[in-house]
Amino acid sequence: MEQYKDILIQRCLEKSDEALISAELNFNNNLLMTTLNRVYYAIFYTVSALGYKHGFVTSKHSKLMGWFNKKFIFEDKIFDKKLTKIYSDAYKLRQENDYQHMINPNKKDTENILSDAKIFIETVRKVISS
Repeated sequence: MEQYKDILIQRCLEKSDEALISAELNFNNNLLMTTLNRVYYAIFYTVSALGYKHGFVTSKHSKLMGWFNKKFIFEDKIFDKKLTKIYSDAYKLRQENDYQHMINPNKKDTENILSDAKIFIETVRKVISS
């Protein structure tokens, strides 16, 4: 895996970019459920890139989130705790909207998590590129 590390990191960041663009397009077209899905995946792909950089590889969403929070929030204190909330809120909203069929997303909440995701991604990318 080490020989492909840079390629995997770059691919994850490309997927994150595409997911974020998709989130914005869907939001602008009032497709809020899809927006929430793409917001979460934009974050997920960014954290996956961070994982590749640090030799942590998993396809399990909860494992990746746990690793991120433990290593970068609580142990190494690289990021502010607000990133934990953004990540977990995006995950929760994606789960609810993908699997609970009686929930309708709120436009303002969707706009807020989209804005927060941009902050999250920008902040994490700075560490990936350093």
